[in-house]
Amino acid sequence: MSDFTVAIMAGGKSSRMGRNKALIKIGQQTILERIIERTADLGQHQTLLVTNTPEVYADFGLDMVSDVLPDCGALGGIYTALHYSSVPYTVVVACDMPFVSTDVLRLMLSYRADYDAVVPTVGGYPQGLHAIYNQSCLESIRQRLELGKLKVSAIYDNLRVKYLDETAIAPLDKQGLALTNINTPDDLEKLNKADVLFKKQEGD
Repeated sequence: MSDFTVAIMAGGKSSRMGRNKALIKIGQQTILERIIERTADLGQHQTLLVTNTPEVYADFGLDMVSDVLPDCGALGGIYTALHYSSVPYTVVVACDMPFVSTDVLRLMLSYRADYDAVVPTVGGYPQGLHAIYNQSCLESIRQRLELGKLKVSAIYDNLRVKYLDETAIAPLDKQGLALTNINTPDDLEKLNKADVLFKKQEGD
């Protein structure tokens, strides 16, 4: 049996975008469809969708779970993913990252056995919603949630973390898009243009 779960996080409010980011199309696919496709062959034990509106995603055929501790933001979503995972590791991916890279995720997975978390960074900032967590993180995350401390990056202070910066990821992410997410309509316009350029480079 595989030792990791893939958990796609679809619990955000999308307030800056004004609509559900998971269902926005980049090219011919929704962002959620793109993520499902790019994570399908990682060899995971299961794929979970963390969402408090499961009716919205009924047609995607994923196992869905809702927040264990409500109103705890992204960190609460990570906790929920770990809570429902039945294997030692959980790959967390936000639902607004249309260029998720299978190769980058495989690189991250190669480090999982020696750390509590494997976390890429962009400009020195940890990307906590594109990361791998060991089940050993559960208790420390719950303690912070119960104290109302919801900042994701703050949990790393007490964990063994493998950070992967842009230099480590670049050979597998030549367009530099794997960790890019969408927050605003302007972001969406830029990434749609990037998708067209990406397809031209790939010869589609």
